[in-house]
Amino acid sequence: QVQLAESGGGLVQAGGSLRLSCAASGFTFSSYAMGWFRQAPGKEREFVARITRSGGTTYYADPVKGRFTISRDNAKNTVYLQMNSLKPEDTAVYYCAADKYSLVLPRTKPTDYEYWGQGTQVTVSS
Repeated sequence: QVQLAESGGGLVQAGGSLRLSCAASGFTFSSYAMGWFRQAPGKEREFVARITRSGGTTYYADPVKGRFTISRDNAKNTVYLQMNSLKPEDTAVYYCAADKYSLVLPRTKPTDYEYWGQGTQVTVSS
């Protein structure tokens, strides 16, 4: 049974940091690219970051470039999202997702991803 379990969300003040984790099971984690998406109330789910299966290439949405860092540990079947200099507009439910096509080209559409977690809430207060 495939599972993606996000953790690490919470309430933080603007300018603060959070580190999200996503633990994977039930599939060959090291064969999949991984992504993070977010969805704010009343908005569509949007791409945040992506990392190839080896971890050698990363890609970020413009609003988070320079502030967020995606990484992975294939030995632990876990992908991370380090979020620094958080802003109120970063408030959303954050989801991790797995993509079996680990191409270098960025794949930013939710439909590109096969497996999804349940999400973790991140709230940034001003």
